[in-house]
Amino acid sequence: MSMNGDEPTVGQLVANASKDLSSLVRSEIELAKTELKKTAIAAGTGAGMFAAAGFLALLAVILLCISAAYGLTAAGLHPAIAFLIVAGAFLLIGAILVFIGMRALKSAKGPTRAIETSKESVEALKAIGKGDDETYALPEPGVRR
Repeated sequence: MSMNGDEPTVGQLVANASKDLSSLVRSEIELAKTELKKTAIAAGTGAGMFAAAGFLALLAVILLCISAAYGLTAAGLHPAIAFLIVAGAFLLIGAILVFIGMRALKSAKGPTRAIETSKESVEALKAIGKGDDETYALPEPGVRR
């Protein structure tokens, strides 16, 4: 094999490949940053629009409550009683939601099977670490014994 002066050496080829790879990675990272910036701007704009819509909906609910109270006033009730009825209705709805939420939280249970198998795994690993003569097999995830 004769070495030609025009052909690069293996070291030069490796250096060029490394430089090209580094340049490629840098340009890919720059492209990702640009895309993420555009996505973040779009997501921020969308979140702002949702926040504005939520605020306007809250204002509408307040106005509807006032309208309901004035509607009761127009039906012949004293304004104070009309506003108390509307407020009482909201308190009743709130109490019902709290009750339903408490029942839902009480029925929620933790990952009991995962905790149980994790404890078994820890015990098996401790026994293996101590060098007990018994053969322990680690439990498969999600399998109850």
